[in-house]
Amino acid sequence: MKRDSKFSGVLHILLHMCGADTPLTSEELAQTMRTNPVVVRRLLGGLRDTGLVRSEKGHGGGWWIACDPVATTLYDVYLAVGSPEPFALSHRVESPECLVERAVNASLDDAFNQAEALLLARLKDVSLASLAAQFQSHRAAHDVRQGACFHEL
Repeated sequence: MKRDSKFSGVLHILLHMCGADTPLTSEELAQTMRTNPVVVRRLLGGLRDTGLVRSEKGHGGGWWIACDPVATTLYDVYLAVGSPEPFALSHRVESPECLVERAVNASLDDAFNQAEALLLARLKDVSLASLAAQFQSHRAAHDVRQGACFHEL
């Protein structure tokens, strides 16, 4: 089953940016995510187009958070990354005339719609600032240096 981690990756990057006093380069952000700087630039290029981040070229340049973390919700970020399908589950559509398949699909559609509505409502309730505060709390509890990720311990 293919999973899409773009949304999670973007949130990871944004949390690093929320805690930064200076612009962060694609190389620095890629190191925190253990990925290639090109991947970071692709992710952030789309976010720049939506106004969540900005970039500056040259010496001392890099990526800055451009949105207000208190007013920006995870739902805003979800929309900025293209509203990916929240669930990899689906239903069969091979025999639309089959009454069993119709019953199963109707039941699954209802469950999927309810689950998606709950998830999206939750994303609207969480701001980047509250997610950053949650990270800071975890970091303090684990005595992790500023900017470090838990996987780097």
